[in-house]
Amino acid sequence: MSRVSEAARALGYAGLLPQAAALLAVFKGGPWAWTGLALAYGYAALIFSFLGGVWWGIGIAKPEAPRWIFLAGVMPSLIALAGWFPWMMGWTWPGPELLALGACIALSPLVDWAIGLKPEGWLALRRNLSISLGLLTVLIGLMSA
Repeated sequence: MSRVSEAARALGYAGLLPQAAALLAVFKGGPWAWTGLALAYGYAALIFSFLGGVWWGIGIAKPEAPRWIFLAGVMPSLIALAGWFPWMMGWTWPGPELLALGACIALSPLVDWAIGLKPEGWLALRRNLSISLGLLTVLIGLMSA
């Protein structure tokens, strides 16, 4: 692929809507707050894990990819699982985990840059989407802390 398609761009930005809905639910408070927090963590974890799958797939498809790409490919799922575990056990409220997950998502385009993904518009799209999703996730984390 030499250029990011309009469909990929439109669907990418539409992918921010679930996190925006989670933010509204947390902001609304009451019984919606718990649903919003669960949606926020779950959606951010899914997207971060998806990015890891993309990196893993690139490692399989491109023998010239850096050797560390497979580690980068599995880390998002492991980070998401590690952040979910304390919340699942009732040890912490998801605020700190949302902050960490949001920061990881916001920084994830650095992996794309390091592995040399260069379709026209790709890094700009990834930067915009990741920073937006990361900031929404961090904001929800701050609201729940």
